[in-house]
This record gives sequence, C-alpha cells and structure tokens, in this order.
Amino acid sequence: MEEYGFYLSFNNYEEVIRLPVNPETLEIKENGDSKGYTIVNFGEINVIAYPKLTEITIESMFPAQYYPFVVYSRENAGRLLKPYEYVELIRKWMLSRRPVRFVFSGLKQESAQEQQTLNGEIGINMAVSIESFSWKLSAGSSGDIEYTLGLKKYVFYQALGMKVASNGEVKKQQKRASEKTAPSTYTLKAGDTLWSIAQKHLGDGSKSKTLQKLNNIPDSELKKLKIGRVIKLS
Repeated sequence: MEEYGFYLSFNNYEEVIRLPVNPETLEIKENGDSKGYTIVNFGEINVIAYPKLTEITIESMFPAQYYPFVVYSRENAGRLLKPYEYVELIRKWMLSRRPVRFVFSGLKQESAQEQQTLNGEIGINMAVSIESFSWKLSAGSSGDIEYTLGLKKYVFYQALGMKVASNGEVKKQQKRASEKTAPSTYTLKAGDTLWSIAQKHLGDGSKSKTLQKLNNIPDSELKKLKIGRVIKLS
C-alpha cells in the first residue's frame, strides 16, 4: 500500500507536524523573471534572468474528529492535535520570522507500524517561508478547520561585513567558520524510528536503510528499537 506524507518542521525538526489530511492537489508555481526591452531599429528582445523562487499552495483541513482519510504521524505516536492547536503552531512559526521546512514524500506502508520512503518516488524537501495562512471553521462540521497555506522557497544567505582601510580601499571580512559540528552518534529515545532519525540528522528519510546497514540492525528490530542504544550516523 502506498501513501504520501506532508510534513512541516521548525527549528531543525524541534517541532514537527504531519498534515493530518493529505491535500487533494499540491500546487507548485515556478516562474521565470525575464524582462523585455525594445531596441530602436531592431525590435523587442527578451532578457532571460534567474527564475523566481518556487511557490507552493496547500489546501486541506484540520479535523476535529476521526475520519477514514485522516493520517497519523510517527512523530506524535498516532496522536492528533486539536484543529486550533495546528493553527496556533503555524501562527507561532510565522511570528518567529524564521523559515520552516516543508517535506513531501512518497511512503510505502509495509505494515501498520512500519513505513519507509520509496526510492525513486517524487519528493520535495526544502526550506520555505510561510507567506500566507487563511483558515475558517467548516460549515456543518463539529469543529473542523479548512485552511489554505502559501509557502515560498527560502534561500539561506549571510551578509559579509565590510572594512574600509585608511586609503579608502573596501575589503570584505572573512566569513566566520561555523563552530557547530554534525553529531556522529545518536541515542535512541521512545518513539524513534530509523526513518525519523535519518530525516532529522541526515536530511533524508530514505537513508534509513543506510543507518540500518551501518549499525547491523536486523529487520526484526525495526518496529521496536531499543531505547538508550547508541547508533552511528556516519
């Protein structure tokens, strides 16, 4: 059985939600930024520029009760948030003025407890800004919230300091190297899966098979990893 998962995370996966109802469509907008000019005695020309940032529109709902089409997240161990809790969380992320990460991945459900990313399936994993968020109570429901979420690809950048010498020469200051180093090991906690660990620390859930092979974890232990075990990430 195959399904698709839509995830939003904040602050390097410190907070993660899986959209409880998969949208019927995922609208992705890719625009160029070409400009036209008219040259005397020649005519109109078109100057091709770098494309604009990708825009994504999601329309779905936050359910107030169980429906057959509701999907559950491994991160919250099958627990759904209340509709307004999703709203408050997204609003908090917007107010932080920081990017979030949007992940859309194809999943293969091998059992009720185990899911793995399908190799070769279409997927999106990008930092985005939340450009718009509109929501309303669904008429005739018991508290369901319908929403539209507008996302735009976010490109990380850093301004470099400038130093002016006594002779007027402007020099760029060297970018300070990051003091953070990626962890080489991870200690398993309750609710962890190799997929969630690979997604958080390696940036790609499909690398769960690599972690399994690296740590000699048999298939029989995938559904119930031993809490407190230290596994290698690289």
